[in-house]
Amino acid sequence: MNGIDWTRAEIGQELEPLVKPAIEKVQLVKYAGASGDFNLIHTDVETAKHVGLPGIIAHGMLSMGFLGQLCGQLAGTNGFVSRLMVRFAGMVFPGDVLNCRAKVTNKNEEERTLDLEIYVECEPGKALTAGKATLKFY
Repeated sequence: MNGIDWTRAEIGQELEPLVKPAIEKVQLVKYAGASGDFNLIHTDVETAKHVGLPGIIAHGMLSMGFLGQLCGQLAGTNGFVSRLMVRFAGMVFPGDVLNCRAKVTNKNEEERTLDLEIYVECEPGKALTAGKATLKFY
């Protein structure tokens, strides 16, 4: 992905999604080390079940990171991500394939920015992580 063409972006446009392959436990262990979040609900089934979860769950910030990756790819070398904020609405489990999506909600010609609605879903129409981002173009 080389980034979105600023001149052709339109409000309401669905942008090219980023598909992340099935989440694996080893990815969660690596993310725990990288982030410093060693809460065992992300890596140990017994602990997760003990606190009432059906099994281990992915770190919420991992999903946010995937949305950051999508936004960075959309900005490409012609811009940057100037704002990224999300809320966590659902759990991501090992084996889930995640679709990271973005839709243009505003285009500011004067400031050369695009506002995006962003979200991660496993099933169509069910956002697990959702938020907003702004891309600023040179």
